[in-house]
Amino acid sequence: MERTVMPDYDVVVVGAGNAALAAANSAKENGAKKVLVLEKANRKERGGNTFFSGGLFRIAFNDPHELKAMVPNAGDIIPGFYEDVLPYTKEDMWSDLLRVTHNKTDRELSTILIDNSFEAIKWAHEVGGIPMEPASTLSGIKVGNRIKWQKGAIIRAEHEGVGLSTNWFKTTEKNSIEIRYETAADDLIRDKKGAVRGVIIKGPDGLDEVTASAVVLGCGGFEANAQWRSQYLAPPWDHAKVRGTAHNQGDGLRMALAMGALPWGQWSGRHSTPISNEWPDFADRGRTDKSNRLSYPYGVMINRNGLRFCDEGEDVGLYTYAKYGGEILRQPGSLAWQIFDQKTIHLLEPRYSTSEPIQADTLEELVDLLDLDNKTQAIKTLKTFNESACDEENFDPTLKDGLSTTNLTPNKTNWALRLDKPPFVAYSATGGITFTFGGLKVDENAQVIGTDWRPIPGLYCCGEMVGGLFHFNYPGGTGLVSGAVFGRIAGRSAASQTVK
Repeated sequence: MERTVMPDYDVVVVGAGNAALAAANSAKENGAKKVLVLEKANRKERGGNTFFSGGLFRIAFNDPHELKAMVPNAGDIIPGFYEDVLPYTKEDMWSDLLRVTHNKTDRELSTILIDNSFEAIKWAHEVGGIPMEPASTLSGIKVGNRIKWQKGAIIRAEHEGVGLSTNWFKTTEKNSIEIRYETAADDLIRDKKGAVRGVIIKGPDGLDEVTASAVVLGCGGFEANAQWRSQYLAPPWDHAKVRGTAHNQGDGLRMALAMGALPWGQWSGRHSTPISNEWPDFADRGRTDKSNRLSYPYGVMINRNGLRFCDEGEDVGLYTYAKYGGEILRQPGSLAWQIFDQKTIHLLEPRYSTSEPIQADTLEELVDLLDLDNKTQAIKTLKTFNESACDEENFDPTLKDGLSTTNLTPNKTNWALRLDKPPFVAYSATGGITFTFGGLKVDENAQVIGTDWRPIPGLYCCGEMVGGLFHFNYPGGTGLVSGAVFGRIAGRSAASQTVK
């Protein structure tokens, strides 16, 4: 009779961001006794992209009072919170996801995401130990003494991505889950039947093998890998500024594809965002996500040639930033200038305070101070915009107000106020990449599917590595929810494979 050799661990999780730590804690919750987390970074740099995020969660709910499960004191902190927040039903979430992805989202995965969005974030709060708060500075606009909320993305982790990452680690350590820092997954171990039974790791002392009943890959996409960005996203993405960790080099994707995992989703797609052009090529850990420049709907954007290149007022920033980051990157020199006057300057989100704007009393003086190749055209563009723009009588920053320019290419279709109240200010912007959309095909158990269209035994994935959800664009706050949903499922599924 063949003797069963017990593995070193029940479950090994590769990665240490929101999705990976959700998977690790879910595995422990569901009966896995020995769980190992592999973190490629050192302890100081830990946390993946989660650390750099805004901590925002887009979830479906029928009644704002349901949010008390995560933010019980919201009504005391923000008067009128439960009266001002609008319901965001599953149908609403479906509508947004289908609209921004041009109906390309994987319907099976999206159903899982939307149906489990509320419960997964509630679980992250109650079991994962993640304190939460109203996301007033990200999805709220103060009008008088009340806040008008954009639908859906209402709550976030307390202290944003830093808080989300810190508290996941606290819970992970509390649950006696081992974390190995400076230890990368180098390859997957398979048995003769083709099942994944562990990981070859590369740590400070070299290579080693760790066996397990199941492996969960939650180590991100390839956004930090310039070669892969050039290969899959095409230029100029090879020189995009990376908003998150430098460690997301596509390691998990490389290992899984090499053993026959099925690529899935839009491999030429990515989550990007307008960020300050002053920031470094990789994210500033001290300032986290505060490079974002998402208040462009209330101003005008011009490129180095002095031309407008997009409809700044197509929608609120949370529905357009993921594609407009790419639009800016494709402009000459990958640079744009966001210009505002004093009618809307108070609407800029607080993250703009991390830069000193360029300021002048006339548009001509402002243009003269900007890094532009065609300043004559820039002045002409701004004057032509003003001739076609609107007065502020019916201006409403809380919803698409229909104040549109006419006879411009492109028109600004909402919030098209004239730039006529000095002083005028300008902020630089370029394209920052957050994560890539291409990933692996998974089933309802977050189990990786092979190119033979059969599940690969013992292999699961979550987070950015799940392919198929996002195409072309991205509703703000959906990525962290996807990480929690599929991380929870992956951990539970992996725990069920534990050798008894």
